Amino acid sequence: MPDNGEAAAPRAEARSGEGPAFVLSRGVVILFAVACGAAVANVYFSQPLLVTMGHDLAMSPALVGSVVTLTQVGYGLGLFFLVPLGDVADRRRLIVAQLLLLVVALAVITAAHTAAILLAGMAAVGLLAVVTQTLVAIAASLAPPSEHGRVVGLVTSGVVIGILLARTASGLMADLAGWRSVYLASASLTALLALVLYQVLPRHSDAPPTTLRYGQLLRSTITLFARERLLRLRALFGLLIFTAFSTLWSSVALPLSEAPYFLSHSAIGALGLIGVAGALAATVAGRLNDRGLSGRTTGIALALLAASWVLLAFTRSSLWALVVGVILLDLAVQAVHVTNQTLIYVLHPDAGSRLIGGYMVFYSIGSATGAIAATSLYTVAGWGAVCALGSAFSCLGLALWAFTRHSTPDLAAKIASRSEDRHPTM
Repeated sequence: MPDNGEAAAPRAEARSGEGPAFVLSRGVVILFAVACGAAVANVYFSQPLLVTMGHDLAMSPALVGSVVTLTQVGYGLGLFFLVPLGDVADRRRLIVAQLLLLVVALAVITAAHTAAILLAGMAAVGLLAVVTQTLVAIAASLAPPSEHGRVVGLVTSGVVIGILLARTASGLMADLAGWRSVYLASASLTALLALVLYQVLPRHSDAPPTTLRYGQLLRSTITLFARERLLRLRALFGLLIFTAFSTLWSSVALPLSEAPYFLSHSAIGALGLIGVAGALAATVAGRLNDRGLSGRTTGIALALLAASWVLLAFTRSSLWALVVGVILLDLAVQAVHVTNQTLIYVLHPDAGSRLIGGYMVFYSIGSATGAIAATSLYTVAGWGAVCALGSAFSCLGLALWAFTRHSTPDLAAKIASRSEDRHPTM
């Protein structure tokens, strides 16, 4: 079925005995994107608030630093241990349950009066924020095969926008009403989204029935990586692009807060608004994937990613170079990320949650690697060395694409060979 760009997507196929087909309208896709952005933002809210939190709860600098670490560790564990449940559980119930538990975790943080309670709440928030990936998987499963890229692109845009705006929003809200207001507002929004999704999501599981037990489910995720070369390759692309992404966003505040700019925290936070432009523009990548141009899209995006660092290297002498570099970098990362998720889901639609969860583990590793490497390198060698590092990861991704592009099938071939009855493969 061709992608005609209309507001409503075609109906998803209904299984026998499940009632009317679920209509995946553009409004529902946007709802998924908003829910994804709101959930993943919770992982990043704390970063501008660490000093304030530390003072409020009398935490040592080392303990304050563990706030971000525990949140990221919780997120990584959730990717491996919770996201695969989307392949065996009713996704509607799973999503709503995770969102409601996330509300509880956010309420715990809001009311925390000791460091131990705060840290426990942060770890729980990270663990439960992986509901984002379950939403991506269900969106992909409800989309017609010819529109996977468009739908995944729109939903993933919500994720990237949530990441980019989280720090800006939390900083502004904390200035107005204190750091606790950030988590109170997020808890309220999450509760509202849980209610809306409970009403909107299909009441019958779209996932095929399976007899896998939980331990078998986790082992099958590893088995999928062992079997599927394309999955391993796309996971490696994901690791490299998010290492480059994190290299920029974890360190860009450092040169901007020094001479010659001396920008305020609010001004630096507003840089995330610029990144949103790149994230939105990259939704075009989804449509290109639907046309069978996944390989070409990946190559062009990785070339833009490498080029962005040339502009970012001039940050100290030109804010315009920084702006254009940020847009190019976010556009490129989003384009490759959308392509990755679209391709790997097609491999085994019945294992979509395991595939996306496993892939996102590499995203998490890349993000952590970029953050640690960039901040450490800036202290030792400055902004130029950070840009060289980001460029190295980007060029490595481009070289990997160049060496593998002739041996990796495009999305069109995958869709053409996909079985229409969608029998389980695991």
